[in-house]
Amino acid sequence: MKKRLPLFVKLSLISVYVIFLAGSVVRMTGSGMGCPDWPKCFGYYIPPTSEEQISWQPNTDYKKGIIIIKDETLYVAKKDIKTYITFSANNWSKYTKHSYAKFNKYHTWTEYINRLSSAIAGFFFLFLIVSAFKYWKENKEITILAFVAFFLMLVEAWLGKVVVDSNLKPTIITIHMVGGLIIIALLLRLRFIVSDTYNSAQNNRPYKYHSLFSKLLIVSAIFSLIQIAS
Repeated sequence: MKKRLPLFVKLSLISVYVIFLAGSVVRMTGSGMGCPDWPKCFGYYIPPTSEEQISWQPNTDYKKGIIIIKDETLYVAKKDIKTYITFSANNWSKYTKHSYAKFNKYHTWTEYINRLSSAIAGFFFLFLIVSAFKYWKENKEITILAFVAFFLMLVEAWLGKVVVDSNLKPTIITIHMVGGLIIIALLLRLRFIVSDTYNSAQNNRPYKYHSLFSKLLIVSAIFSLIQIAS
């Protein structure tokens, strides 16, 4: 597992870029509220594909936690129920975290794919911290960077929930994006260290520090953050 750390760093880095790509598609298509709840989608692990699935229907079985849209309002099933001819409000509670009550199957599945990419990335990060832990005695920075990146991934997952609950509040989205950029920075630093360690072990020529490039990179990062915040 220790020897595979460079591979897990690359896979983790690629997975974060994939999340950014998926998130960009979500933003461009306006699919951010395709799933009104988190981590499920309308109470389902596999998103609905038709409006009938999230609309109240008579003589229909609903599991506890399933979300429906009725009269442009989101309702959550309080328990496992079977509906009758008329709607009974006693079996349902209004979804109070936000009032967005629309369904578009394309938006729903676009958002779901975004979440799925995040879940897959989580497995790569688990492999990353397991392999990085074996470097604790040899190079503590490797282990620390891996664990901080993993912790921030957990924070990002929580922020994803906050984004949905806030109905895509711009401030939360910005914080969410900056968090992702910090994770990328940590992984790039980790990749540099791992590559440098490998090159030293193989007696290869390590990367050279370039002062001008480093300064330009810092300046570009600052301007990028300013652009995102504005």
